[in-house]
Amino acid sequence: MTSVDIALLGATGFTGGLTADYLSTHLPDGATWAIAGRNQAKLEAVADRVETLGGARPEIISADARNPDSMAALAKATRVLITTVGPYVLHGEPAVKACAEAGTAYVDLTGEPEFVDRMWLKYHEQAVETGARIIHACGFDSIPYDLGVLYTVEQMPEGVPIAVEGYIRAGGTASGGTFHSAVGAFSRIRQAGKTAAERKNAEPRPEGRKIRGAGKIGRGADGKGWALPLPTIDPQIVLRSARSLDRYGPDFTYSHFAQFKRLPMMVGTIAGAGVLLAGSQLKPTRSLLLKLKDQGAGPDEATRATSWFTLRLVAKGGGKIVTTEVSGGDPGYTETAKMLSESALCLAFDDLPKISGQTTTAVAMGGALIERLQRAGITFRTV
Repeated sequence: MTSVDIALLGATGFTGGLTADYLSTHLPDGATWAIAGRNQAKLEAVADRVETLGGARPEIISADARNPDSMAALAKATRVLITTVGPYVLHGEPAVKACAEAGTAYVDLTGEPEFVDRMWLKYHEQAVETGARIIHACGFDSIPYDLGVLYTVEQMPEGVPIAVEGYIRAGGTASGGTFHSAVGAFSRIRQAGKTAAERKNAEPRPEGRKIRGAGKIGRGADGKGWALPLPTIDPQIVLRSARSLDRYGPDFTYSHFAQFKRLPMMVGTIAGAGVLLAGSQLKPTRSLLLKLKDQGAGPDEATRATSWFTLRLVAKGGGKIVTTEVSGGDPGYTETAKMLSESALCLAFDDLPKISGQTTTAVAMGGALIERLQRAGITFRTV
């Protein structure tokens, strides 16, 4: 098996296909890449499509995410492995294990906290030893928040307590894969809580520094609309970056919100989440929910073209207030494919800190990835 710079596992899926399209047209001269999976015919169809679009035709590698030996061979055949095969808590571990063992860089687009915590517990130390960089959440979860907070903090005074509030607004449509992952995560709340507690007990905390999350229901940014705290993976990623980087100051707080124009919209969202949470707990109702969306389906190009996101970040510290914005187009798919691809390109070709183990985009790639995303059309700006 020949070695390539970047390999993509999951290119025949919806988000994987968008990632293949983007990656094929943004590789530097002389770079090599491959797509990997079980179905040779479907992979050939993807290769034909990207070539027709004017992109670099990928090599094709036969690989099965359910087969550890197959994943080991794939990890050894590439410098960076991208995987879009989810739900990750069900299908993701073999790729992480293989990369940790081989010393290969790894990126995914998971938003599943249980998976990320479990992979840290099982493979972080091994990845440190082999030099592997295991970086989860390289899509809309959680790049805008992780890199947006880094971008904001770097404009604040050094060595002072800093509090950052993030307010996200977005318009878009969820794919079947995202919906299935959400139902799966809701159904595993107890297991996720247990795994999170195990990690908290095992993971060292920085000495002499306080890093914590906060937030309660209230008014939105600039006193407009309403803000609902979001218990997603995003604030967890931000806080892990803050624990690793002294630049976030001696006392750092991050609050993470969804912002709504009107109170009834927020109340409806809470009610909808409650129904989904309750329905996910029992197998019969969970099965009915999963039938609502086909896992391989997603919004069409016209829908994605009208989708958008804006994250407003307000930082206070040392007598200074800084407000920044991170914004872009379709958050869940077009921009996620872009973020995931640029993360892999950054790991493969940019001059980065000598970091290994399971880490975050802010710690491993930081400013280099921000610059890449800005060139790719995602806006980071000081308001």
